[in-house]
Amino acid sequence: MISEIDSVDWKSMGHAYGPAGDIPGWLTGMTSTDPGVRNEAFSDFCNAAHHQGDVYPCTAASLPFLFELASSPATPDRASIIELLLSIGRESMDMDPEGVYVTPDGTESRAHVDALSAIRGCAEVFVRYSSDPDPLVRRPAIEGLGLFLDDSTRAVERLRSLLSESSTVERLLIARTMATVALRDAAAHRVATRWLETMATDVTALPEVRLAALVHRARCTPQEIGGDVLPTALDLVRKIVPDGDGRDEGPSCQAGTEQGDAADSTPSQGVPPQIAAAFEDLERKSHVHAPTTSLLEAFHTLLNDRVPERTALLAAQLSSADPAMRCDAIPMAQNLIAQWRGDHTGLVVLLADCLLPEDAYTSAAAAEVLGSLGPVSEPAREALASYVEATRAAHGPRVWVARDQLVRRAHQEAVRALARLRDLRALPSVQTALDEGADAWRAVQVAGHLHEAADDLTPRLSKLLKEVDFSDPSQSMSAGALVSALGLLADPAAASVLTSAITAAARDTQWHMAASALNALASIGRSGAACALEVVRPLADAQNITVRAAATVALWEFEGDAGCVVPRLVDLLDTHEHHEAAKALGRIGPAAAPALPRLREMLDAGYEWTRVHAAAALWDIGGDAEACAVVETLLAAWAENDSTSNNVLACLHRMGPAARPAFPRVREELALLRRSGRFRSIANDEELLDACRSTLSRA
Repeated sequence: MISEIDSVDWKSMGHAYGPAGDIPGWLTGMTSTDPGVRNEAFSDFCNAAHHQGDVYPCTAASLPFLFELASSPATPDRASIIELLLSIGRESMDMDPEGVYVTPDGTESRAHVDALSAIRGCAEVFVRYSSDPDPLVRRPAIEGLGLFLDDSTRAVERLRSLLSESSTVERLLIARTMATVALRDAAAHRVATRWLETMATDVTALPEVRLAALVHRARCTPQEIGGDVLPTALDLVRKIVPDGDGRDEGPSCQAGTEQGDAADSTPSQGVPPQIAAAFEDLERKSHVHAPTTSLLEAFHTLLNDRVPERTALLAAQLSSADPAMRCDAIPMAQNLIAQWRGDHTGLVVLLADCLLPEDAYTSAAAAEVLGSLGPVSEPAREALASYVEATRAAHGPRVWVARDQLVRRAHQEAVRALARLRDLRALPSVQTALDEGADAWRAVQVAGHLHEAADDLTPRLSKLLKEVDFSDPSQSMSAGALVSALGLLADPAAASVLTSAITAAARDTQWHMAASALNALASIGRSGAACALEVVRPLADAQNITVRAAATVALWEFEGDAGCVVPRLVDLLDTHEHHEAAKALGRIGPAAAPALPRLREMLDAGYEWTRVHAAAALWDIGGDAEACAVVETLLAAWAENDSTSNNVLACLHRMGPAARPAFPRVREELALLRRSGRFRSIANDEELLDACRSTLSRA
């Protein structure tokens, strides 16, 4: 049939990037004996004809050819084609069967219905594929049986017949697919769940297989989760041992332990190292090490808000004898801590236990997660410090730039996590990074947390900032990080270099960077005014509103002249920088009374953030006389958008007893299980919880 590919009017159809006339070339490329050509063909097809899971008319028209390729022994990579068929079918099933979708060229499409019909019409081939000699072909075929075979009874029987001759990985897939059949067809539910229950209690089966049957049986009847399901699951997790006794050999946790010089990881010219590292992180985090990982992720999803049960499960995973399971449990623990409140001390300690100098791969993953947990990582402080010192002792004081990429990354992540805890034991490696320049950007990102070492770090950061070419857009991220770090350190010694940065950024019309440097300069206060005023004063009249606002705030910090600054800030209340102006007016306090009429008007603004900033400034300037309107406004904005909660609580805390009408809502917030706060980040949520408790304590 592939010879008839040109009989289809591909150009009359479209994909994500235009007319679909290039599809024949991609389908033909999938048959190439050259792996590079094949990979490019698969990538191009998926990016255009199956873009982000979309199903277009050209996607549906490709299916007969894909099925032919999947069935031909001459096709070099049949498994990838079957995976593609599975993905198209799965995405089509997830779309509204009655829905009409608009393609990028503006035409209406129900291609997902046609695609699903075509795949179900060919579903019999999945029965044949499921007994293929190639395990990579068999695995997606097993899933296809559960999704597309209309005869559920036949699907169940076929899955049962496959069990005895399957590998461990395939048995896990069989259990999952059996649950898929049960959930898809009520007529098969009883038989499928009974079979899963039998498998779960089979003491002769491997613990992985029994665990899969137990979890997928629970998926079929979530209302029955309880009793001995979790204890049984914990027992089975503890019984899973590393590969090597006849099980499938899964990917090693030590995969990718190649050694190389630090220069090997230098990004392409013009690509900021932060961006290159972000893509490396995405690729790294997509790697799964243990065959049970997707199973355990499904179990966590099933348990949802049952945080104590999930914590117990994660504790078993992180304590497993199987290093692959431990490694994959690290991001699962991060997800739990990031989404749910509670006492996570036990999990943090177990994550810290993964910091083993002899296992740099797992140590790097654990240290990176600990660094993301903000104040919650406090119980890991000593373990992080010990790991940093151990790697320095084992690999020398220049371990930050070690040739072994895994050792280097693990050490760097541990240093960064320790620095975020404001621990000066991170300082020697931060110094090395800033002095030698290798991966210096990683150290810059955390240097601002080491306030007590400002005298040591400011000259180093200043030197790097002087080297920035503000006319080069590729350096903007690095410049921003340096300016931010100097602002956090607030060392007067940085005033000169920040002033020069403001001048250079303004000269090259890098207004955002100029404003950032102005904000950093303002954080230094009056001690930085002497060398800066000559530059800052003209910028308070700049055409760029963001720069004008930052310069005006800096003038207040330098001179404290309310009579000069308040009128400028009042004018800025009518610009997109109204929030910065309101915050500055609040810091000025009663001396900013001329702003009160305009701030009161802003309480009726349509944008809740505008109302929050105006209300907070009203309290800080007007005090008790404004309390009623302030509390009412803050509560209404909080109800409208819970991302305002940190700002709302900060003001309520300052109000003390005057905030009493808000106390019931504050108590409700403390009772929530799921994290809140701005961006729902751990640090913001922990700050929010502290503010809630502190506010109530001042009643």
